[in-house]
Amino acid sequence: MIAARHAGHLAPQALHDLVFDFEEHVMPSLGSLFTDKPELELAFATSGSWCAQTVQINGVMMVTREQLLHDEALSDLSVGSLILVTSTSPFRLQSRTMAVLGLLLQRMRREGVVGLVMRVAPGARHPYPPDLVDQAARLGVALLTTSAPVERWVGVHEEIQRSRLVLAERRASQLSSLVQELPAQLADARAMQRIVDWVAQALSCQVLVSEPARVLAAAPATAAEQLAQAIIRQSVDGKRPGTFSGPHTQLISLSPASAADTVLAVARRSPFDEADLRLLRHAAKLLGLVDQAHREYRAASDASHAARTAALELLLDGEVDKARRVMANLAPGLLETETARVFVVETLQARRDLAVRRCSASVGQQALVVPDARDERRVLVVHPIRSDEDTGAEVSAELTRLVSALGRPSSLGGSGVYSMPLLADALHEAITAQRFAASQPDSVALSVHGSDLVGLLPQAEAQDWALRLLHPLMRDEPQWESMRETLPAALAYPYTVAARRLSLHRNTVMRRASRAAGLLRMDFASISDRIAVALAMELVTQREVSASPRLTGSEPPSLARLLAAPQVHAWAQTLVRPIQTDRRDLLSTALAWLTFDTHVEPAARALGLSEVTVRSHLRAVENYMQRDLATLAGVRDLQFSLHVVTGQPDLRAAQRGLSVVAC
Repeated sequence: MIAARHAGHLAPQALHDLVFDFEEHVMPSLGSLFTDKPELELAFATSGSWCAQTVQINGVMMVTREQLLHDEALSDLSVGSLILVTSTSPFRLQSRTMAVLGLLLQRMRREGVVGLVMRVAPGARHPYPPDLVDQAARLGVALLTTSAPVERWVGVHEEIQRSRLVLAERRASQLSSLVQELPAQLADARAMQRIVDWVAQALSCQVLVSEPARVLAAAPATAAEQLAQAIIRQSVDGKRPGTFSGPHTQLISLSPASAADTVLAVARRSPFDEADLRLLRHAAKLLGLVDQAHREYRAASDASHAARTAALELLLDGEVDKARRVMANLAPGLLETETARVFVVETLQARRDLAVRRCSASVGQQALVVPDARDERRVLVVHPIRSDEDTGAEVSAELTRLVSALGRPSSLGGSGVYSMPLLADALHEAITAQRFAASQPDSVALSVHGSDLVGLLPQAEAQDWALRLLHPLMRDEPQWESMRETLPAALAYPYTVAARRLSLHRNTVMRRASRAAGLLRMDFASISDRIAVALAMELVTQREVSASPRLTGSEPPSLARLLAAPQVHAWAQTLVRPIQTDRRDLLSTALAWLTFDTHVEPAARALGLSEVTVRSHLRAVENYMQRDLATLAGVRDLQFSLHVVTGQPDLRAAQRGLSVVAC
């Protein structure tokens, strides 16, 4: 007779040698008594009783024939026990004896007793009459015989109890260890793999958690190959994984009540006993919770990412109120400030997701962190400034440490403090700073005043120039308040767009812009005039100097003189040098486009080129300069950098309004 071996303890380095024995404290069963205790000389009364070999036993109750017939010592039958009749004398097949045994079998069935063992003389036939055998088969009670002396059975009960105790302690320890594998946060990306590793070691088996399109976790690494056939067979058969899929393979659905197809597959060389299956089902529940948490986290993360991306796009379009409404539930109060700084982190494309996670972990509570949809290497960080004293130093320090940890070629650029409606300009400044940072030893370029053109100008002289230029608007305080609110947007965008951004009527914006142009003696249809006034507005309203410039009768500073500063010249060379390397004459196209106030049609006629060619050249200029020429800030940087490097276009027209305050 051959009985199946049961699995038990296994050293982790021998994953495939899954052979346990009785002495190693496997849950005792009839089968293990046969194979591990041959001295007991057990035999089933009929061949059909072998189906009971896997039934677990909890002890052995030894009684004499007389006690059995007189119902003595059988008042307390134990579930899972085995009754051994120690007498070897055969029963007299009297009607009373048959009736007693029939009643005993019924009681054994009710009490959950595993089987009845009769001692017989060596070579003797079993003492069970056919009627009793048939009754036992109907009731599911095993009938066995033994020819071993009673002495060999002494201590078997105690040994079974010790084995059960050790096994119970081990199972309790395993359950405790399994619970310890639960992560502090269910969204922990490594949680599933840690639980799978634990199951593989605890049950000495191969474990795989998979979806139809990918493997989520496996232990050992070759488990996916070994279990592929079981998974494919289940898919071909069209059966949803249950709790059993073969003698040594288990397939358990981690989400049977949902549409998800995540499956836990486990296999080993020896069968799983009931205790193993219970432990496996517990592990499957934990894995199902982790899988559900991962799915919900991914869904929430995707929704959060979409909302943050939408909020950033709205901010860059000047739609501050809409951006605040988008972020109201996601990050209450985050955007409820009037000013902000923008940071740009650039790293390798393959490392951007890592950079996003680290940025979110370090500054995500204080800032809006979004991967740049326009550049797969960039991460954009908008840090709202909550007080006049707050310059974003804490956030910039965290980002500096992050870039240092990422290593080359990662770099960080930061803007100055901008009002919320002008974050598009702050972004351009941060991108410029990042480009400078890429060539710096520490890969970081940060400044409270920014590292763009405006931050590079000599600030005292620039303030003097700006105040002289805007003096006609600033003489009347109520008029100045309306102008400082309206002009930046009116100069940067079409009046309809500016009105929407400012929540004003289009006619109001037109009227204020027209009055400002008249007072300044400028033409806002001219791109040079719009750039000059916008620069002056930014210097006066957003930049600070240690001492307020005084209006005197001396010769006022000129814009050309401001742009002659050495640091501005280095900045301009950095922007223009890549354009000059192109085989096409991009500089001539850009100058003509600026001369005709950014109108493509007259520029194309003057150059003798098609409009398509002019637009193609301008796109190339944008790429080289990393500027958006659809914005006033982008056109300003193009105009000023070309003037510094080539002397064109002429900026004297922007000075004509200064004669008003020269005296």
